[in-house]
Amino acid sequence: MTTSLIAEQGLAQDLIASEPNGADLGTDLPELQRRAAGAALIAAAAAALAACGGAGSDVASGSPLASSASASGLSGSGATAGATTGATSGATAAQSTSGVTNAANASTSTPTSTPTNASTNVLTNGSTNVSVKVSTAVSAPIDLPGAARLLAQTTFGASRAEIARTQQIGVDAWLDEQFAMPLGTTHVQWLKSKGHDNATLIFNSTAFDYTVWRAFLSSPDQLRQRVVYALSQILVVSINGVNSAWTPFSVGNYLDVMGANAFGNFRTLLEQITLTPAMGDYLNMRGNRKADSSGRLPDENYARELMQLFTIGLTELNPDGTPRLVGGQPQDTYDLDDVTGLARLLTGWEYAVGYDGAPEQYIAPMFCYPARHETGASSFLTVNVPAGNDGPGALKQVLDGLFAHPNVGPFIGRQLIQRLVTSNPSPAYVGRVAAAFANNGAGVRGDMKALIRAVLTDVEARTVQTEPQAGKLVEPVLRFTQFARAFGVNSPSGDWKLGNLSDPATRLGQSPLHSPTVFNFFQPGFIPPNTALAPLGLVAPELQITSESSVAGYLNFMQTVINNIASIGSTDLAVDYSTLQSIAADANALAAEVELILAANRLGLTNRTLIRNALASMPIATAANLLDRVKAAILLTMATPEYLVLR
Repeated sequence: MTTSLIAEQGLAQDLIASEPNGADLGTDLPELQRRAAGAALIAAAAAALAACGGAGSDVASGSPLASSASASGLSGSGATAGATTGATSGATAAQSTSGVTNAANASTSTPTSTPTNASTNVLTNGSTNVSVKVSTAVSAPIDLPGAARLLAQTTFGASRAEIARTQQIGVDAWLDEQFAMPLGTTHVQWLKSKGHDNATLIFNSTAFDYTVWRAFLSSPDQLRQRVVYALSQILVVSINGVNSAWTPFSVGNYLDVMGANAFGNFRTLLEQITLTPAMGDYLNMRGNRKADSSGRLPDENYARELMQLFTIGLTELNPDGTPRLVGGQPQDTYDLDDVTGLARLLTGWEYAVGYDGAPEQYIAPMFCYPARHETGASSFLTVNVPAGNDGPGALKQVLDGLFAHPNVGPFIGRQLIQRLVTSNPSPAYVGRVAAAFANNGAGVRGDMKALIRAVLTDVEARTVQTEPQAGKLVEPVLRFTQFARAFGVNSPSGDWKLGNLSDPATRLGQSPLHSPTVFNFFQPGFIPPNTALAPLGLVAPELQITSESSVAGYLNFMQTVINNIASIGSTDLAVDYSTLQSIAADANALAAEVELILAANRLGLTNRTLIRNALASMPIATAANLLDRVKAAILLTMATPEYLVLR
C-alpha cells in the first residue's frame, strides 16, 4: 500500500477513542449516531496505521470506542464505512476531492495551480535515497479552497470573510498588504497598559501567556505574528528556562524583537535576539566571563546553540539543503575547538545598568563589561579575531562570519518551510528558498521578506501536493488558534486570560514559548521510529509530541472549548457562531461551510458523508438545536485525518 504521511499522522484519531460518546457537546445528537460517526473516523486511523505498521494499529479492535460501537450494533454499514474509510481516508486521505460541490459556496476543491510537467529529484537522507517528484507548475487564479489553504499556512486562522477577500485579491496582493502592515501593540506595551508592571508581580509569570494569546488571536498583522511563532521555534527561548524577575517582560520583549525584525534582515534579527536578556538568561550568555586563575572557563552553551540550532547546523549543506558529501560521508560544520573559540568571544555580557531591577532591566539590550570580556586572540571556523578586541566588536565579527556561512540559507529556509508549509520539502524547493535568502534580487543577503515570499509563493507551496511525503501535521497550538480566529473568539475585557495549555492530558499538550528544551517542542529532523516513514528517511516533526494521551486530551479540550470557551479558565473569552447558526438547518450547507473554513475542502468523500449524515440526524426545532449542530460540525471536522494534516 502506498505510504502516506497522513497514514502515520492518523494516530491523532486515537483522540476519539478516548471518548466513547464522540462529539458529546451536550447536544441532542443520538447516541448511536455519535458512536457511528466516531467509530468510523477512528477506524480510518486504525486501518491506516495497521497498513503502515505504526503505533496504535490495534485501536480498531481494542479501543473503548470500538467496543461501544460493537455493543451498539454497529456492524454492517457502520463497520463497513469504517473499514472503507481506512482505505480511502487513511492511506490516501487529505487529498482534495475535486468535483464535490460545496453547498455553501458552490466552489469545488480544485488545485490552485495546474502542473505542466514534473521532474524527479533524488533526496539523499543518510543511506536512504527517496525519489521526490518536483512539480513545476503554472500559477492559476486562486479559488476559495486555495485561499483557505494559503491562510492556514500563513496565519493563525481566518474567518469566512477573510478567506473570501483573500481569494479576490490573490496571493501576491495579500502578502504585500501583510508586509506593509505596521507592528501592532507590543507585548511590553500591553503588559504595562494592564498594570502587570506592578511590583507585587515581579515573580509572577502568568501574564506572559495572556499577552501571547492576545497577539496570536487578535493582532491584525497575522503574517508577522505567524512568522514570529515560526522563528520562536527555531531561535528558541522557553519561558520555562528563564529564571529571572519580570519574565513576562523579558520573554515578551524577545517576541517584540522578533516581531520588529520578522520582515527585516536575518543578520539584524540574529544580533538583536542575541542581546535580549531573555536569550542571555536562557542560554547563559548573560554572566559569561573570561577565564581566570580560579579555573573558571567561558560558558559554551550559547556558542554551541548559536551554531548548531540558530545558523549553520551540524552538517555542511549543499545549496539545496542536502548534505555535502566527501568520499560519501557528510562533513561536520564545526568541532569542539570552534565552540571553545566562539565561547571566548561571547564573554562579558550582562544586564544593562541603571534600571534598579525594574522591568526595563529585562527589556534593554545586554551591555558588555570590558573587564569581563576575553580580549585575547580567538578564532572559530574561518573567523579570526585579533587580540585587543572588545565585546561589541567581537560579537559583530562572530555574527558576520556566521551570517556569511553558506549553510544559513538552506538551514533556516528549510525549517521555515517546515513550520509554514510541509515537513519534507524537495531539495529543489529548499534550493529556491535558499537562493532568495542569498540574494533578494537586489544583491541583499538575508532579506526576510524575500525569504518568506519564496517559501509561500513557491509552486510546491501553492499547488496541492498529492505525493506521499507531502504535507505536515498541524500542531496543537495552530489547531486551537485556527478555531479561535475562524469563529471570532474575543476577550470583551481585553484581558485575554488564557493560560498555559501545555498539559497533554487536559489541554493542548503545547503552549507558545513553553517548549521543554532549546530543541523546541519537536525537532525538524524527527523521524518517528517503528513506522513506515523511518525506512524512507521522511520526517514528521510534530509527531514527536503526539501520543494516544495527547490526542485524547486534544479532542476532550476542544470539545470543552467549542461548547463553552469561557469554561477553560478564569476567562471572559467568547465565540461567535451566529453566521453558522443561520445556515445550520441545512446539514450539507453547514458541513460544507465548516469544511471550507477549517480544512480548505480537504475531506475525503467518506468522512464528508459521515459528518453530514450525523448532522442531519440532529433536531433543528429550536435555536439551541441549531447551535448544537454547529458545535458538532466543528468538532467532527477538527477530528478528521484530513483536517489534521495540511497539504
